[in-house]
Amino acid sequence: MKSQLEQRLSQLKSEFEAGQKKLAELDSQASNLRATLLRISGAIQLIEEELAKAGSTQQEDSAKGK
Repeated sequence: MKSQLEQRLSQLKSEFEAGQKKLAELDSQASNLRATLLRISGAIQLIEEELAKAGSTQQEDSAKGK
């Protein structure tokens, strides 16, 4: 009985360690994904601002008769 419990304890410790390692990998992936999404969001904002400027300029030019 004692040897079975020791064997099971060893298995559980291995599974726990593997789970911790996988969780650390997933945390790292999530962090990288958040950084990527932040860069994409910044690029979207920049393009939207540039399009808004271009639209304003085009409307001004139309109003001036160009």
